[in-house]
Amino acid sequence: MTLAPFFRLPFEFDPAAMLRDLRTCEESAWKAHFNDRDYAGSWASIALRSASGAADDILPRPDAGYRDTELLARCPYFTYIVQSFACELESVRLLNLAAGSRIKEHSDPHTGYRYGVFRLHVPLATSEQVRFMIGGQRLAMRAGECWYGDFSQPHSVENDSNAARVNLVIDGRRNAWSDELFARAGYDFAAEAQALRPDAATRERMIAELRTMGGETAQALIRQLQQDAT
Repeated sequence: MTLAPFFRLPFEFDPAAMLRDLRTCEESAWKAHFNDRDYAGSWASIALRSASGAADDILPRPDAGYRDTELLARCPYFTYIVQSFACELESVRLLNLAAGSRIKEHSDPHTGYRYGVFRLHVPLATSEQVRFMIGGQRLAMRAGECWYGDFSQPHSVENDSNAARVNLVIDGRRNAWSDELFARAGYDFAAEAQALRPDAATRERMIAELRTMGGETAQALIRQLQQDAT
């Protein structure tokens, strides 16, 4: 059993309203993406939520208390989108991949839903000439749609169009609401459980370490690991 690299969520946002807010955001200075080894051409971003609350702060910070930026307050439709998610949100950014630019294949560790987080893409401006690949499969998105991607899997983007591709990218933390949302979208929780199970070598190493600890808790964990192996 394998986890799907992506699937669509049951949201449909207004492309025209998003473009109006994008015009507001274009009045501010965008920053080049911090990982310049992962792309060729121009890949820029601006934040609607960030760790510092500043729109030009696009750096991820684990366990930071993310805050809305002043820019989000000037974008009523982006505010509506953000408020559509009944869970804790971390970074919310706009990502602009210029015409003729590409994001090289790479993986972002621990960004899949099984790790307690999720990343969503909502295209604002896109084209059939944008080739977005995740886990060896092509993801074709239209403006206004909302897609989950497992970005712990290898992914890449090529913008062969003559215009910028702009996506709204939302990072959230898993909770009961998102579990129900993902279940409706067809997320395979059985495949997730299988993916989280340790392989045989790891399991035996864990059991050996637990045996050195002794105690009832360690014994209970050993029994659980042995049961999971059957």
